[in-house]
Amino acid sequence: MDATSAAVLAGFAGLLTGALAVIAVRYSERQQRHIPESPAASPLPAGVADVLAVLRSGAIVVDSADAVINNSPSAVAYGLVRGHDLVHAELRHLARQVRRDGVIREAQLELARGPLGQGRAIMQARVAPLGSSHVLLLVEDHTQARRVEEVRRDFVANVSHELKTPVGGLGLLAEAILDAKDDPEAVARFASRMQVESHRLAQLVKEIVDLSRLQVADTLHEPRLVDVTAAVREAIDYSRVGADAKQIEIAEACAPDLKVFGDEDLLVTAVRNLVGNAIAYSEPGGRVAVGGRLAGQMVEVTVADQGHGIAESEQQRIFERFYRVDAARSRATGGTGLGLAIVKHICANHGGDVTVWSEEGRGSTFTIRLPAAADRSTAPTHEPSSGTSEPATAPSAAAYVPSAPQGDHRA
Repeated sequence: MDATSAAVLAGFAGLLTGALAVIAVRYSERQQRHIPESPAASPLPAGVADVLAVLRSGAIVVDSADAVINNSPSAVAYGLVRGHDLVHAELRHLARQVRRDGVIREAQLELARGPLGQGRAIMQARVAPLGSSHVLLLVEDHTQARRVEEVRRDFVANVSHELKTPVGGLGLLAEAILDAKDDPEAVARFASRMQVESHRLAQLVKEIVDLSRLQVADTLHEPRLVDVTAAVREAIDYSRVGADAKQIEIAEACAPDLKVFGDEDLLVTAVRNLVGNAIAYSEPGGRVAVGGRLAGQMVEVTVADQGHGIAESEQQRIFERFYRVDAARSRATGGTGLGLAIVKHICANHGGDVTVWSEEGRGSTFTIRLPAAADRSTAPTHEPSSGTSEPATAPSAAAYVPSAPQGDHRA
């Protein structure tokens, strides 16, 4: 091989060596700049998904990036999860704390019900680590329990407030009698007023006890066949004295053989409360209509007047305990604000309900609806009705009331 050929071969060898060196350097630099991928998250423990699917409470599993990887159906229904995201920052904060130190945490949170409006929900959250990289959140809705507690607290406060009025009145009247012991006319006047206050106090205590008893689930121990027609007439007879004192006529029109299963005394109390309410808030010389009929599979008892009526905005609240549309007038007539609440609970315990139809300027009609007890021995002797209980029920009883308004109807 001559010198020229040797030089050419050496040049090619040098070029090849240099190219290989450049490739090696570039590969080394690329490897140094490459960021290794994070290891894949460990899978959920076996059976976790099956458990989440049947949980009634909101259950959510999030990974190390707070992304939701599994959840129970109720978590979506409560608005806690949207897609793969936890909706509420409060829950994300709890999850991060648990992931950081591995300590199980519990908290009661007040969360927004949705992106709009001011609705809030009380949620009890329990957050725990699940495996090495996941966090489990169990969330239960305690909103209803909080409301029940608030109602109970308000009820105690209302009872205390309502009892103070007659008790304080009796104390003042007793002092007045002592101061006027040498004035027979004043003593008689104060004693008469004491009778009124003591009667109101006794009525209030009785209705509180009745309402508490009705709220017990097993109030109806042994339901018996009750003649509703007879119960209505007994309630009217009980109310005759108050009606006669105000010269109010009670018109009664009940179909025969109206039967339900339940407690006769409680049903008499329910009708008596409605009739007494209508009498108390009717003007002297007015009329109150009481009717009973079979409407499909329901027995309906209506009590109607033609007073000023009840505003639509008030109609949803008149069955609340101690609620009065006209508190000042209710106190003047001896009302406690518990009568309609008692009626509501009696109807509920008998599997029925009570509704009100009212229009300002046209009066009010309260309707009790209870499941009818069919008499298997004989067919019904009266015609079935369509079963509607809204304005169509008002004329059935209101037909016995004079056309001119005679007062107003208040709860």
